[in-house]
Amino acid sequence: MFRITFLGTGGTLPTPDRNPSSIFINREGDMMLFDCGEGTQQQMMRAKTGMKLGSIFITHFHADHFLGIPGLIQTMSFNGREEPLDIYGPIWTKQFVNLLIQLGFYKLGFVINAHELADGDIIDKGDYSIKAVGTDHGIPSLGYVLEEKKRVGRFNREKAIELGVPVGRLFSKLQNGEAIIINGKTILPSQVIGESRPGRKIVYSGDTRPCETLEKESAGADLLIHDSTLAEDLKDWALETKHSTSKEAAEVAKNAKVKQLILTHISSRYSEKRDLLLYEAKKVFGNSRLAEELMEIEIQLCDK
Repeated sequence: MFRITFLGTGGTLPTPDRNPSSIFINREGDMMLFDCGEGTQQQMMRAKTGMKLGSIFITHFHADHFLGIPGLIQTMSFNGREEPLDIYGPIWTKQFVNLLIQLGFYKLGFVINAHELADGDIIDKGDYSIKAVGTDHGIPSLGYVLEEKKRVGRFNREKAIELGVPVGRLFSKLQNGEAIIINGKTILPSQVIGESRPGRKIVYSGDTRPCETLEKESAGADLLIHDSTLAEDLKDWALETKHSTSKEAAEVAKNAKVKQLILTHISSRYSEKRDLLLYEAKKVFGNSRLAEELMEIEIQLCDK
């Protein structure tokens, strides 16, 4: 399972229909949050995601991206959590976590580990990684690339039998990358295993102007979740506030040849005319979609 749940899709000002930024990802049981605006824990309850988070990734320290953390960790502590929680983010993350631990008259029942990241830093999670990408928001800010490592190619059973390999444990040896010998002839894994297959890749921009680093790192992604705060008629305001228009987000998606674009961080001014943002994006990149509260997307493996 690789499920993405949009808990908060609004801009700086929340509305009755949109909470501040927060995205929940469940990748094969590894649960993580990307940003945690106020109200996130209630949205987690509504979405029934559970609260067994391993980590929280903060894109930057504007209030609408982290104010949900104090209440969330207190709830997890009240519920008896004992496992450590990792919080990642740009510079100031360690100071933030120190303040967080001191905040309020309660004692946490678990350890919080703070990790400060810079552009290019990679967190290796075994069969996948999360890479921090520097973005352009006027303060220290990061986007994140979650990418699975390549998978072994498909095993060609018919070819193996044709080469004289008996069905059974020798199949497993070949699949595990071991050469075998049959009747004095060496059979290599490459003879019966196809090219490696890509894993899944998603990219989250956080708040940012369109930037070359993020576009480069988004190349071929299954999903790009991009700041789309404003429509094109307010591009000057987007430039001043270091946000992106939906058209600009679509241009990033098109240039990076991603499979799907989700527009998020929607300004409260579009409560009654949100279709404008989607219309402007779709003119540039057809497979665009507007994020909605509690919307879920599952990313499937490509078996080619």
